[in-house]
Amino acid sequence: MPVLRSSLMSSNDNIASNVSSIHKMTFSNETFASEKSSTSLTEKNGYQDSIYLNAANIFQGIHNEKPQDKILVKYGNGPLPTLPDFKDEQFQRLSYELAFSALKYQDVLENILLDSGIYPTQSMSDQLTSLVVVMLYDLQDRKFEARCNTDDENPIAEVQEVEHYLCSFKTKLAAALARCRIKHDALSIENILPEMIRKQEQRASSLPLYAWVNTLKASLEEVHSSLQKEGFTEVQSVSQFGGDSYCLDMHCEDVLIFPSFLKEKLLTLELFTNYKLLLQDKSRSLAVHSVKALLNMDDDILVAHMGSWLTLAHMSVLTNQETSKVFVCGVKSVAKEAELKDLFTQMECRNIELLREDFTNVESTDHKLQKVKVILLLPRCSGLGVSNPIEFILKEHEDAELLRDLSQGSVAEDKLHTLAQQQLKELTHAMQFSKVQAVVYCTCSVYPEENETVVNKALASGAEGTKAQPYKLCPPVLPLCCKSEICTSADNFFKLEPSDISNSCFIAVLARERDPSESVSVKDVLARAAAKGLLEGIDLVKPAKREKKKKHKVTQPKNATKEAVIQSRIQEFLEREMKPSTIDSDSSVSNIIGSSSQIVNQTNISVSLKKTSKPLSNSSLPVMSKNTLATSSMQKVFERQRNVRKPKSDDRVMVLKPVEIVLPPVMMPYFNPQGNKSQISSNHYYYHWVGTKSGTYGTLSPSPSKKLIKSKETTPSSTTKHARPWF
Repeated sequence: MPVLRSSLMSSNDNIASNVSSIHKMTFSNETFASEKSSTSLTEKNGYQDSIYLNAANIFQGIHNEKPQDKILVKYGNGPLPTLPDFKDEQFQRLSYELAFSALKYQDVLENILLDSGIYPTQSMSDQLTSLVVVMLYDLQDRKFEARCNTDDENPIAEVQEVEHYLCSFKTKLAAALARCRIKHDALSIENILPEMIRKQEQRASSLPLYAWVNTLKASLEEVHSSLQKEGFTEVQSVSQFGGDSYCLDMHCEDVLIFPSFLKEKLLTLELFTNYKLLLQDKSRSLAVHSVKALLNMDDDILVAHMGSWLTLAHMSVLTNQETSKVFVCGVKSVAKEAELKDLFTQMECRNIELLREDFTNVESTDHKLQKVKVILLLPRCSGLGVSNPIEFILKEHEDAELLRDLSQGSVAEDKLHTLAQQQLKELTHAMQFSKVQAVVYCTCSVYPEENETVVNKALASGAEGTKAQPYKLCPPVLPLCCKSEICTSADNFFKLEPSDISNSCFIAVLARERDPSESVSVKDVLARAAAKGLLEGIDLVKPAKREKKKKHKVTQPKNATKEAVIQSRIQEFLEREMKPSTIDSDSSVSNIIGSSSQIVNQTNISVSLKKTSKPLSNSSLPVMSKNTLATSSMQKVFERQRNVRKPKSDDRVMVLKPVEIVLPPVMMPYFNPQGNKSQISSNHYYYHWVGTKSGTYGTLSPSPSKKLIKSKETTPSSTTKHARPWF
């Protein structure tokens, strides 16, 4: 280890006067200082030796390299000696923050070293240049005040010697910094940065905290109650934040928002220590909710990248723990696998399965993945729409090289092209899974090359093959999302721009077009309704299989109130699914509404799911087709037949002709247990009962028009006055 030689200034009086003037200057980055104030360290007390050394190693790998003919400050190759391991997440975050700050000001710090005359020097090897730059940034951030070491700190020789060397020249360094500020006409060092970087730092300082509720361990009501007991007040929006307050997110019903300055306090609450509330960027919550809206009751999900374990846990919480599984690719470390399983156990997430293979190496024919219906793709992206890149790096990608681009406020063209190519490769691979019905693609990038362009290229590639149903874009479905927030273009993308309240987010949902030949199953309809929360609290029991050619009696339900609730919720779901604005997107995924959408749009007749008060015999029911779709309910047809008028002059009873009753396919097993399977006549007739003045039974006359004619509603008295002659 080379010994660092000190050459002090000849005049102590000059040192005292210059240092006194330095204290009156504003050198530090106030925005970065405000970020650091949320940590356990005081702004101007400095860091531990191990943090300096780790930050120097991070900086060594990500610093901007200049052309050979313009290199004035040389950096060594390889890591620094005696590198300690990261102690915990806080230790890791502080190391990255210090390295990223030095990276943003690399040119300024190098100019200070050269202008002050303390570099180059023979007393220092190039291997320590990264440590010098990192510690110089922290020294000026503390306004050249002495560092306060902790008592339990084990000093590191390299850090101690570099610190002594810089402090010996702090007056020269301060003067060089002042000249640099004058040259750039900057009141502080932060004003030297590009405008985009300054705006990013401003957003990072005010960006609120997002936390999603683990409903496996606590309900939303319990979380609200616990927060109120801790002195928190719920407000309507972020603009009303003040003190210990929070509000609901405008897009996700299980996400709460807190002011950024409450981070330390929140992490000490029992809600966070027991994994009932978890801090995570909003973009990931938007992604998992977009997946949830596409799921049936027993569908599996494949998450293409490990990314954050919080995303996996949130996805698991939103699915049925007993019938669905969440697969995730790329967990290769045995130690990491054990750590994740322990975390998921504490969070009560029981349906997550970890795969060793990378996503692009996973075969679509893998027997474990045959129930996977939706793939969540969170590819590595530039992340330029993220205001706080440190959190993004630590929780999502763990790739420090991205900081190099983020420190400049832009991404090099070749790097952007490489990222886009990899994203396209992964998206087209996802489209090749024949059993998968939808792919959710999400990034935090602001570049169209990583967003719209990648999606459009994948759709045009025909990666799903000629034998499979093609993919198309569908608007993402979010619990509290307004239509105006989905792009009004035909592309149907969801985008959030970087702002003071959120990071950037881009979501595209690719869903397969529905095969017209596919039959619609009751299970899919009810499962999708349950996945959307329409049947919450209601147990769905599978109907018993009917024996061939065997009739079963229809029994009245014991609890009419419960039956009415079930029917009401199913009716609400079906009416929502049949709306023209959502038919195209939902039918391609859930296979609920096929060709019936055209009939519904033409007739605009709502579906009634009420049962008749008494079961009717087979002889009284008109024959109907097995796969007939709904245009009106049985109840309305029977009401027409009971309310028809008597004929003016004819006492004979006319044989009724078959009447087409169009029902939703889902209603046959549940609401018509007798299961009449006869074929319906192709002629559509609607009848009026024509009665006589004498009150005798009349006849049924076919209407001359084949259009639907509504009969007038009669009063209860008139309904009981005329008997039904066909009984």
